[in-house]
Amino acid sequence: MWACSLMQRQDFAFEKLRWQPKGCEMEEFEGPKFLKRMQDKTLAFVGDSLGRQQFQSLMCMITAGKDRSDVLDVGNEYGLVLPPGSTRPNGWAYRFLSTNITVLYYWSSGLCELEPLDVKDPQTEYAMHLDRPPSFLRQFLHKIDVLVLNTGHHWNRGKLRANRWVMYVGGAPNTNKKIANMGRAKNFTIHNTVKWLDSQVPKHPHLKAFYRSISPRHFVNGDWNTGGSCNNTKPMSIGKEVLQEGSSDHAAVSAVRWTGVKLLDITALSQVRDEGHISRICITSSPGVQDCLHSCLPGVPDTWNEILFAQI
Repeated sequence: MWACSLMQRQDFAFEKLRWQPKGCEMEEFEGPKFLKRMQDKTLAFVGDSLGRQQFQSLMCMITAGKDRSDVLDVGNEYGLVLPPGSTRPNGWAYRFLSTNITVLYYWSSGLCELEPLDVKDPQTEYAMHLDRPPSFLRQFLHKIDVLVLNTGHHWNRGKLRANRWVMYVGGAPNTNKKIANMGRAKNFTIHNTVKWLDSQVPKHPHLKAFYRSISPRHFVNGDWNTGGSCNNTKPMSIGKEVLQEGSSDHAAVSAVRWTGVKLLDITALSQVRDEGHISRICITSSPGVQDCLHSCLPGVPDTWNEILFAQI
């Protein structure tokens, strides 16, 4: 679904760029090397569709896009099965038998617990517990060695209404008007989940935990549903380097400060990569709707994984 080479895109110069950190030589990612160094480990991505893209990117980087007979679907071990009436499971988990490494993704766009208010009603509303981490993390954290969290772009009224999500705090519907603000609700949730994760780090000394900063959108002259576009295909048209020292995602910086959770900062370097989006060539989009949020694969998320590999 992200393979722009299978769509109508003609210009693939965006695939030729590689991130160069200042003052150091970043090791090149190689699938066999990754599998060897991560032997007997589990790497988990938990987050929204951008987290899913990073997971899919890593799977392609490890396998070089080729089918492998030694890759086993172990989604059942993590409850990642197709629910009745759904088009896809809540995530995927694959084990590379050659070195016993598991790579998985769990969908949690808000990075908090979702609880159906009436399990018997297919149209039930869901309690969106802003002060509770996803139940998946509480259940499986002990099995994870490297964890990458992210959230961000689902925090808008339209998404909450469409999903029938109702904000809850302290086990009851939220009545705090400050938290009801979308930006504050998101930051409140990120801080709570990171704080919980930090409290778990001493219990799991093998765990390396990361919070990934937000990936920028590049809509011009509108939003996704109001004619916004991102038609540029020429790399480095809006910038060639990142000169700032700190992250552009101040909420992420604030959440991980003084914790055992590290920041995987990809915001500024992704900001200058507006040419890498799906744009108007998405085969599933409605006429006039462009995707200026997700990236073509191969593409920018590969860089996120190169940086993650270096930090691991």
